[in-house]
Amino acid sequence: MTDENTQKQPLSMTRRYRRGLILTGVLCVLAMLTAATLLFQRSYVERVDSYIAQICDGYAAAYKAQDTHDAMSFAAMLPEESARTLRFTLIDADGTVLFDSKTSALVYDSTNTLYAVMDSNLPNHADRPEFRRAMEKGSASLTRESETMQTETHYYALRIDTPDGTQVLRVGEDIANIWGLSADTLPLLCAAVVLILLAATLFSWWLTRRMVQPINHLAEHLDTIEADVPYEELIPLARTIQTDRKLREDNETMRREFTANVSHELKTPLTSISGYAELIETGMAKAEDIPTFAARIHKEAQRMIALVSDILQLSELDSNQASRTREAAAEAVPVDLAALVKETAQNMTVNARRAYVTLQYDARPATVQGCRDQLSELTQNLCDNAIRYNRPGGHVELRCGVGSDGCPYFEVEDNGIGIPQDSQTRVFERFYRVDKSRSKATGGTGLGLAIVKHIALLHDARIDLQSQVGTGTTIRVTFPKNP
Repeated sequence: MTDENTQKQPLSMTRRYRRGLILTGVLCVLAMLTAATLLFQRSYVERVDSYIAQICDGYAAAYKAQDTHDAMSFAAMLPEESARTLRFTLIDADGTVLFDSKTSALVYDSTNTLYAVMDSNLPNHADRPEFRRAMEKGSASLTRESETMQTETHYYALRIDTPDGTQVLRVGEDIANIWGLSADTLPLLCAAVVLILLAATLFSWWLTRRMVQPINHLAEHLDTIEADVPYEELIPLARTIQTDRKLREDNETMRREFTANVSHELKTPLTSISGYAELIETGMAKAEDIPTFAARIHKEAQRMIALVSDILQLSELDSNQASRTREAAAEAVPVDLAALVKETAQNMTVNARRAYVTLQYDARPATVQGCRDQLSELTQNLCDNAIRYNRPGGHVELRCGVGSDGCPYFEVEDNGIGIPQDSQTRVFERFYRVDKSRSKATGGTGLGLAIVKHIALLHDARIDLQSQVGTGTTIRVTFPKNP
């Protein structure tokens, strides 16, 4: 029993090309031979009809020139060779057969006088179509087919007006029909098909080898795949492969950097926790220092919890982005952006006061289709980042509304330390910090803006950043227009 999970083996392109070329060659040969047979048959029939018409006209003219117009005088005109290949029939006006070269015998008596011995069983020909047409129109051409003998008889009849009365001379010849002709040429046809089949097989083997070889070469040189594309039709595939390889390399680089950064970020608080715990465990710490050490251990543990929480959240966002479907988009609900901004301002007020930063907001009506929890995380991360990288006495303002283009937006503006120009394109990378010493002092994990970027992608939003060192930073998230 075949396992349903077993992968279906791919078809061989080389074999398909070869079979296609061989089949095409055989079909072309059969079509050509059929057409040639039909054309030959048609040409041959036309020549036969023309030939018997000429023979009939000639003998009719000679017959009319005779003094007597009967079977004996007509029989005397016929040469023996013509009588063997052609059938001559002389018919009276009432349809009576006067002479027929196939059924009448010519006999010479002792005085060398010619007698025509007729077959009395010949039927009357008054109902024959060629006879009737010849009597009406002067001449007629007709073909009768024999299905059993695979032959056809071609007749040409000509009316002859003589002093003795009206008669009809009919000349006929038997030839093979199209089926009989095909049967005669069948051995040659079979031999030709076999030869063509062999030639097509050899040619298809050579051609498919030439066609497939560049593709195999392409697979062996993926580093230069776009430069070595042998066929125009493979350019999209080569670009896709190159893009996929570049994406994989970038992902691998990002994974290594992420692993290194996580290890580094976790190593520092773990080292501190381990050191303080060891001092307490061994009794080397003074009694009055134990509360201080415990506070530091708690602080570093909270830092680790925040880091692990951000990592898990970022992993979940990556998973959602990779598996995002129409059903997930359909589960989006309307989110009141103004209410979300007010809630964020209230939640971040304590942090702002600790940093001696003034927090304000301007919440105008705006609605966004999406996940409220994720949008809340986005606004809080941007607000926290603006507070964290500010100066004592600085200010942060949260704004939301609907732009002139009809798209909802959320904006955070601060007058903090700003972001250098060369770092503005990298601040949304994971663990990237403009000022590492300040980040350590403020307890940032370096994942806040990376989380913001992923949430924006999940909501098809655009992030615009404007910043100047020493002046401040403005980050604006623009969402798609509501349907």
